[in-house]
Amino acid sequence: MSLGDILDAVFSFENYGEILALVQNSVWAGAVLGLLGGVVGTFVMKRDLAFAVHGISELSFAGAAFSLLIGADVVFGSVVGSVVAAVLIAVMGGRAREKNSVIGVLMPFGLGLGILFLALYEGRAANKFGLLTGQIVAVDTIQLQLLAVTALVVLAVLVAVWRPLDFASVDPEMALARGVPVRALSLVFLLLLGVSVALAIQVVGALLVLALLITPAAAALKVTSSPRLAVVLSVVFAVAATVGGILLALGGRLPISPYITTLSFVIYAVCAAVGGVRARRGAGGRTGVPRGTERTPVAA
Repeated sequence: MSLGDILDAVFSFENYGEILALVQNSVWAGAVLGLLGGVVGTFVMKRDLAFAVHGISELSFAGAAFSLLIGADVVFGSVVGSVVAAVLIAVMGGRAREKNSVIGVLMPFGLGLGILFLALYEGRAANKFGLLTGQIVAVDTIQLQLLAVTALVVLAVLVAVWRPLDFASVDPEMALARGVPVRALSLVFLLLLGVSVALAIQVVGALLVLALLITPAAAALKVTSSPRLAVVLSVVFAVAATVGGILLALGGRLPISPYITTLSFVIYAVCAAVGGVRARRGAGGRTGVPRGTERTPVAA
C-alpha cells in the first residue's frame, strides 16, 4: 500500500456533508459520552483508579461479547459485565494493594472470556472488531435517548454524593474519622464507573477506554490545581477529543477510536508541555527567601 492509499484511508472528505447529515445522532452521543467521561475521570484520578478502569473494561467486553454471541443487547451485556467487575473490586479489594491484585486477576480472565465468546460468534466480523475498537456511526434516536438518560442518571447520582465523595477521595482516613461512609461511597462510585466504562466502550472499544476516562482528566490536572477548573477542563478536553474524533473519522475508512485516542493524546501532550513550562517558571521565580524578610544593604 502506497502512502497516498494510506492517507486516503485516514483522510478522505468526499461527500462529507452528506455523511455528516446522516450521523448527527452519533455526534450528539459522542458529546454526551465526553461530558460523562470528563466528569467521572476527575474522580478516577483523585482516587487513583486508572488501573480499575482497565479491569472493568475487560469484564465489560466479556459481557458485551457474550450478549453478541447469544443475540442479546450488546449494551446491556456490557453494563452487566461492568457492574459485576465493579462489585467484585469493591468487595474483594480493601486496600490499594489488594484492589490492584483483584484487578490484575480480573483483567486476563475477562479478556479471555471475551475472546472465547467472539471466537464462537459466527456473525459479521465488523461486530467483533467494534467491541474492541468502538463504533458509534449508527446511533438511532432511541439509542441516543437511552444513552442520554443513562448518563444523566450517573451524573445526578455523582452530584448528589459529590462533597462527601470528594472528601473521601482526598483524605479517606480523615473522612472516616468524621463519620463519612467511605466504603459505601467507594462502592457507589465503582458502580457509577462501571456504567461509564460500559457506555464509553461503545465509542472507543474495550482496549482504548482509558483515552476517554483517564487522559482528559490527567491533561486537566497538568495545567491547573483548582478542583472546579479541573472538572471543567476535563469535560472540555473529553468532548473535544470525542466529537473531534468522530468528525475526523467520517472522512476516512478507519475505526473511530484511533482518531479519538490521537486527539486525546495530543491534548495531554500540550497540557503536559504547558504545565512543565509553568513549573519551571515558578521554580525560577522563587529565591528561597520568604517575601517581606529581605534585608536592605547597609551603606558603609
